[in-house]
Amino acid sequence: MNGRTLYSIGELARRTATTVKTIRFYSDCGLIPPTDRSPAGYRLYDDGAVARLELVRTLRDLGLDLAAIRKVMDREVTLSEVAATHAEALDVQIRVLRLRRAVLTAVARRGSTPEETNLMHKLAQLSEAERRRLIDDFLDAAFGGVGSGSEFAGVMRSMTPHLPDDPDAEQVQAWVELAGMAEDPDFRAHVRRLAEDQTAGRIPDTPPSRQSDVAAIVRDLVSPAVAAGIEPASPRADPFVSALMTRCAPVLERRCDAEPQGQLLTLLERMNDPRRERYSSLLAVINGWPGPESLQPVLDWSIQALRARRGR
Repeated sequence: MNGRTLYSIGELARRTATTVKTIRFYSDCGLIPPTDRSPAGYRLYDDGAVARLELVRTLRDLGLDLAAIRKVMDREVTLSEVAATHAEALDVQIRVLRLRRAVLTAVARRGSTPEETNLMHKLAQLSEAERRRLIDDFLDAAFGGVGSGSEFAGVMRSMTPHLPDDPDAEQVQAWVELAGMAEDPDFRAHVRRLAEDQTAGRIPDTPPSRQSDVAAIVRDLVSPAVAAGIEPASPRADPFVSALMTRCAPVLERRCDAEPQGQLLTLLERMNDPRRERYSSLLAVINGWPGPESLQPVLDWSIQALRARRGR
């Protein structure tokens, strides 16, 4: 035997802390073939078999299947190639497990019903392409055919969520709620009406950067009144309302409605739908953006002020 040290299957099992049954299985599979046989026909293994067995155990612990291990042992593929393939597969599994963990955490925090849990799991399991299709369908329903082709391109980009590969529970919960809103026909119709309002106030041949932004006008003109605690119906509010009507006049005069205050009141009431801000808040959570500034205080103030003056 050329001076080689040979081990019985029991001795190999003790040296490698492996069961005899496992070694016999690997041996029968051809992964750890015996080096020799004893006169009585028992399998004998040398130090090379010890090394092969330890490599097989390591690869099994790392999750490689027997077919892949055989290719490595037979040098049909390199270990680095197999490792790269399995690392990619593990990345997918890790993302799936993290997503499941996030869903379960969200369910635990919300105390969700079985129906809500099923919906949450369904929406969370959507692939990136499926999520994109859902949002594209929502944006097309809301903005498709409104105004010029590129008029709302920037707005649509700013309303697109991008759920990361490794979302936390808050992002998953935000995505599920946002996806539900995006599939709601009433919310789609609401967003489309806002887009139509914006288009109706466009000034022809004027760049978008110079168009009147009613939300920005309200924020800039009314914030000081809100901060100062001025009551919307009080005479002290008159200068703010007058400035608001003047600044919004170029937009309102292009609308079909007759009475400017009534036009602006209707427009602000639509803008003040809480779902609009909720969508923006959820979007910020999903995309990791800073939380949006709430326009509700200035919109509430402006709506109350206009209502108070309608009968004067």
